[in-house]
Amino acid sequence: MTQLVAPLPQVWRPDRAKVGIVCLIVVESCIFLTFVVAYLFFIGKSSNGPQPADVLDLPPVIINSVALLSSSWTVVLAVRSLERAKHGAFLGWLLCTVLLGGFFVAGTAREWSALMTEDRLFISTNLFGTTFYSLVGLHLLHVVVGLVLLSGILLLGIGGRVRQSHVNAVDMVSWYWHFVDAVWVVVFMTVYVIGR
Repeated sequence: MTQLVAPLPQVWRPDRAKVGIVCLIVVESCIFLTFVVAYLFFIGKSSNGPQPADVLDLPPVIINSVALLSSSWTVVLAVRSLERAKHGAFLGWLLCTVLLGGFFVAGTAREWSALMTEDRLFISTNLFGTTFYSLVGLHLLHVVVGLVLLSGILLLGIGGRVRQSHVNAVDMVSWYWHFVDAVWVVVFMTVYVIGR
């Protein structure tokens, strides 16, 4: 005699990639929060060397910020293009994202070069130098990691290895890029607005 067994109900499970990237963002946010609090705590406590108001120049940083924040929009357009299987548009928008991110990195390098050569501000100069280079440098490291990931996807895409079926993976990298952009808003406000 055969017994009928009722099928087990389907249980909703979250997407592992999304859970993973959200966990990464939460952990990274805690790290950035520590650096932001340290920067704010040590504002004005340096007795020697240049202070933020003496050396931080806003106009170039604003231009760099616009470039970086614009890259969030171009990466969204890249993901949407991949969803619609528009390979050429996907590559074009992804290239724009990489170029905008690269512009930001180059702008930060120019800023640091001027701070070191003209203002003699190094990480060891005073508390401001230590906290400034630590916080902005941590963010810059995350931008570079994001650019490496996006550039890898771009190269794979040019080689025809990124297809519509990869949209979820590309989207997870875009989430990381949005995080990097959102953190920059906090870093910018902390260093260049509140901290001046």
